Amino acid sequence: MNVFGLRSSRGEDKLEAWIKRLHKQRVASGRTEPVGPCPDEQFLRGLAKRSRAISLSDARIDHAANCPTCMSRIVALRNESRERRRKLAYAFVALACVVLVAGLFGWFHLKQNRQQTLALAQPVSETLDLWNAGTYRGEQPRQLQSVELPAAVVQLTVILPRFSPSGQYLIAVTRKEDGTGVVAEGLAPTVAAGQQEKVSVALDLRQATAGAYFLSTTHEQDQAAYYYPLQIK
Repeated sequence: MNVFGLRSSRGEDKLEAWIKRLHKQRVASGRTEPVGPCPDEQFLRGLAKRSRAISLSDARIDHAANCPTCMSRIVALRNESRERRRKLAYAFVALACVVLVAGLFGWFHLKQNRQQTLALAQPVSETLDLWNAGTYRGEQPRQLQSVELPAAVVQLTVILPRFSPSGQYLIAVTRKEDGTGVVAEGLAPTVAAGQQEKVSVALDLRQATAGAYFLSTTHEQDQAAYYYPLQIK
């Protein structure tokens, strides 16, 4: 039986086995009374923790192995240590849960704040008229070089080029004409206004620095983007 009340490792078994052998030897020889005075509290704590600093030749081990008082104290100390480790494990799990919940709460709070900031920002209404612009795929129509948008939250209405099909359009502002470096984008369906098709999206351009950009329109079925030069002021 494990005198310490817990399963031990292979290294820890050595000290416990030694104590058992000492006790059996004394019982076999008829000497059941412990020799010498009881060890101090520090030594008993070391035995309870199976400290490797305790030499197996230490005479105090022989006493502790045959002294009911010492063995009772060792078992009590061992139980205290086990309870302390259990509480630490529970505390660690509780702390991990708190950190996880705090992280998720922080992420949701940040996302909510970002959405609220966008919602509370006074949008600037702008209309971009592409009705008479040529739909040159991958080229820069010369008619639109003077188009400008402010570095703000823009509620942009795009009047699509003549003969543009209805449906959903992705309107994006990018740094390059190949569609890379997306600054802002929005997806919305067209709304018919006479012969024209319009798309209205909210674009957050507050982080954009002044300079040259491209505005692209992409139909949900075509998936071919048409790029127009754009200046952000």
